[in-house]
Amino acid sequence: MPTFYPDPPPSSTGDDWRNPPQPPPIVDPAYPEEDGWESPFAKKADDNPPVTYRGAASDPVFGYLIAVALSIGLMPLIPTDPALRYTLIWTVMAGFGVLAWLLGNSGRIWMDTPENLGWGVIFGLILGVPFLIFGSNTLEQTAQRIFTGMKPGEVLAFLIFVMPTAETLFFRGVLQETRRFLPVGVLGTIWSMLVFFPMIDAPRYPAVAIIIGSALLVMNLMYSYVRQRNGLAAAWLCQIVAGLVLLFLPLL
Repeated sequence: MPTFYPDPPPSSTGDDWRNPPQPPPIVDPAYPEEDGWESPFAKKADDNPPVTYRGAASDPVFGYLIAVALSIGLMPLIPTDPALRYTLIWTVMAGFGVLAWLLGNSGRIWMDTPENLGWGVIFGLILGVPFLIFGSNTLEQTAQRIFTGMKPGEVLAFLIFVMPTAETLFFRGVLQETRRFLPVGVLGTIWSMLVFFPMIDAPRYPAVAIIIGSALLVMNLMYSYVRQRNGLAAAWLCQIVAGLVLLFLPLL
């Protein structure tokens, strides 16, 4: 029967006119990832950068100079109260070390191994025992001058807690975090000379001063080497053991 609507055009695939083709997929307007393609714009900085204390990047040599100046300025206390001088200068140095520990980029003492701690004790004995065997008389006189007027309990407190804590945190924890062990050992030696040479009257006994200065250089280099080799805790133990062998045992 004829109608007013024309018949659909013939198709070779049958009744495809009843199923119109799907629209083309939506293309992402962003640039496709291509090998070797580089954006002409600068990369955006990290949205959440790690928060760093502004003093973390400061030079720790400033704290070293303050401690050195304080050590020289408190020399008038030597005839009357040397223990007070020791306490003040090592407290200032420990303060810089603790601040760097809490707010800066100082070295940390994490979970350590018994092997590293054992090496710290061994290096301390290697450092102290030869001096004790071949120079016990000199060590006894030196220890008596360094800790003049102090009781054994006070000497132990300085050798076990005060001096190792302050110097380990500052020299091996702060300075050696960004410097090699050799410059740190030299700076530690200069510090030790400024602390102890006024106590032993170095200008009056230059030969003894040279021997003690050489020993201080070896000691500070050993502490820095142990810190590099076995960690901060091992260097801490090394200084405690060496101090007890060299400065406490000769007093007994």
